Amino acid sequence: MTRKSITTISAIAAAASLSVALPAAVAADTILKDQSVRNVVLVHGAFADGSGWKGVYDNLTKRGYRVTIVQNPLTSLADDVAATKRALERQDGPVILVGHSWGGTVITEAGVDEKVAGLVYVSALSPDVGETTAQQYEGFAPASEFVIETTKDGFGYVSPEKFKAGFAHDVSDADVAFMRDAQVPINMSAFGTKLENAAWRTKPSWAVIATEDKAFDQAMLIHMAERIKAKIIKVSASHALFMTQPAVIAETIDKAAKAASAKKQ
Repeated sequence: MTRKSITTISAIAAAASLSVALPAAVAADTILKDQSVRNVVLVHGAFADGSGWKGVYDNLTKRGYRVTIVQNPLTSLADDVAATKRALERQDGPVILVGHSWGGTVITEAGVDEKVAGLVYVSALSPDVGETTAQQYEGFAPASEFVIETTKDGFGYVSPEKFKAGFAHDVSDADVAFMRDAQVPINMSAFGTKLENAAWRTKPSWAVIATEDKAFDQAMLIHMAERIKAKIIKVSASHALFMTQPAVIAETIDKAAKAASAKKQ
């Protein structure tokens, strides 16, 4: 096996006028009886799987939401979009579609589905129509602590030596070791696929940004969220915020669902 180390960065954030502060923990409330948006679909990013959403799942289901977690194959953008569309087809009503990191690209493409009422980007990428994921990194500082090693057949893993520093510095050593050794590699060619749709152009968007994210340049996150006109929530966390900040993410999803429901009335 040959390895090719490359340094990457990832996406989103916004202007100060859009920033919203949330407490580190928020008590779960039951969703409103007349709320029309009651479904949530969660899409994980590269190098991980859907199990990282467990805390968000628990918070939202306690509130009364129906939550579905996509297991991306990470073999191509088309395959991940297809997996997300299958999850959307199983929903019984409008949906808040949520993506972490690479999952942002997936929900941007798949989110044009008529069931999707809103999008939540969790330190996630948000390309436009005709753009690739790789293009989002252009012009921004490299993230030296986030290193991808590429296999001879073109799949990428986060460097084991850099995993904690680059991906999950606020996770316990034991949990980091499991995450590192349970990585799901992504076909690196997916980052070169041009998008055919950009759901954020027609769907309201929210963005939860980890301010200690070592996978992406913060300026890139800000630029992308600003471009999609997302409502921004910043939280002190690593790139693994989908695991470490479930209350903040769940609260943002709840706010998105309530806002989308009010818009439908």
